[in-house]
Amino acid sequence: MTDSPPLERRIAVIGGGISGLAAAHRLVELQPGCRLVLFEAASRLGGVLETIHEQGFQVEQSADNFITTVPWGVGLCKRIGMDDELIQTNPEHRKTFVVRSGRLCHLPDGFLMMAPTRLWPLAVTPILSPLGKFRAALEYFIRPRITDEDESMAAFVRRRLGREVFERLVEPLVSAVYAADMEKLSVEATLVQFREMELEHGSLIRAMRHRMKNRPKAATNLRSVHGDTGARYSMFVTPRHGLSSMVERIASCLPRDAVRLGARVERIERRADGRWGVFVMGQGGRESFSMSAEQSSDWRNPLSPTWKTTPDPFRGAEVFDALILATPSYEAARLLRPLDAELADKLAAIEHSGTAIVSVGYDRRQIAHPLDGMGVVIPAIENSPMLACSFSSQKYPHRAPEGKVLLRVFAGGAKRPELAEMEDGRLLPLVLGELGRLLGIRGEPCYTTIAHWPRTMPQYHVGHKKLVEEVRARVRGLPHIAFAGNAYQGVGIPHCIHSGQQAAEEILVTRPA
Repeated sequence: MTDSPPLERRIAVIGGGISGLAAAHRLVELQPGCRLVLFEAASRLGGVLETIHEQGFQVEQSADNFITTVPWGVGLCKRIGMDDELIQTNPEHRKTFVVRSGRLCHLPDGFLMMAPTRLWPLAVTPILSPLGKFRAALEYFIRPRITDEDESMAAFVRRRLGREVFERLVEPLVSAVYAADMEKLSVEATLVQFREMELEHGSLIRAMRHRMKNRPKAATNLRSVHGDTGARYSMFVTPRHGLSSMVERIASCLPRDAVRLGARVERIERRADGRWGVFVMGQGGRESFSMSAEQSSDWRNPLSPTWKTTPDPFRGAEVFDALILATPSYEAARLLRPLDAELADKLAAIEHSGTAIVSVGYDRRQIAHPLDGMGVVIPAIENSPMLACSFSSQKYPHRAPEGKVLLRVFAGGAKRPELAEMEDGRLLPLVLGELGRLLGIRGEPCYTTIAHWPRTMPQYHVGHKKLVEEVRARVRGLPHIAFAGNAYQGVGIPHCIHSGQQAAEEILVTRPA
């Protein structure tokens, strides 16, 4: 028997973003005695989640909050003892703007992503032309598409609500979430609830009316909870001291010396005894890679005096009973290719886009617009370098000093990938010029920082759901390994947390071969 005693089981988590951290936390939560190692190639944990505090501004470098309509984000915060640090969005500014011909217009009250809960606001919005409104109203009478085939977001919305609703309302709202090409984005893998509404009620409008009619109390609360636009802002929360504080709290719950920073996993190997060898290229201090005598008997010890003179560039390898790959899918493909080329091909088929986030601070008096909302989304048809702009300090007032405003601009995405990696010196003038025109800004910002996140947003193209099922089927042929991350079943923070927790639970119900 090669089984390790349950409390001595060695498990590696590869990737220290929120998915990997959630996996690691769940492992020690369910099996406190397991011998956990978390490998992270960067010099810090958190992946894209990073909060910086400068000049009185609290700036999130990527996501800045998470939704509470699914339980996994808030649930983890409760278990790490920071649920009392979560704050909601500012109730005074729960509105969204949409750009139309260079002007900011309020999103119609009650318009939820791609379906109206109220018809009158849609009828009077200046965002749509009379013909566009008429076509949207016809949605009530259009028969549902009876098929099991997946469909692109663009095709679905044009079929149900018409071209103008798609271009002027749905495309900017969905692009702000997925940074995707709507002609390729899968309805089944992203907003399947709207497809289910179509099939169940024959119409999105009919489905919404049915829900409102049969849930009068919920409908009454909808306006007070959702705000004037119907966007579910009160259902979003963030840690008062930033998302980095959540990362730090999770890390503090892990065993001492479990985390290896600056440790890029170069390859993994399946051993004859059923365990896994993990080969690491180290960037950090040598002490981070110490091994037990048992491990060094299996693999060359990286602490030996001759280590630097050997031609092998790896800092050694460690042996584990199980692995969790919490890396981007293309990194998982790189590691798995020598073991299963077909699985690697499927993982590599998940494309990724990226964004650049330009955060700027201004004196409030420099901005003519009242900023009486949470932010603005910009349709692709407007030919803007911006996808969206979050009025960050309007959402959460503590993010800017008194008398100042913090704005966060998103640029890039699947349709403008060059912007995600554009040099700061070229990107900043583009963004500031557009921002100045939209909001009536005078003068230069008092604070600026830019974060580039290329290849961080997986694209759930048509057929994604089937592709993930095929990936999971292939993974079953590799015992004691699990996947986590945003490439599979959800891109938001709670879904990433859930994927990590599921991976940990899957690993713990299996025994070493």
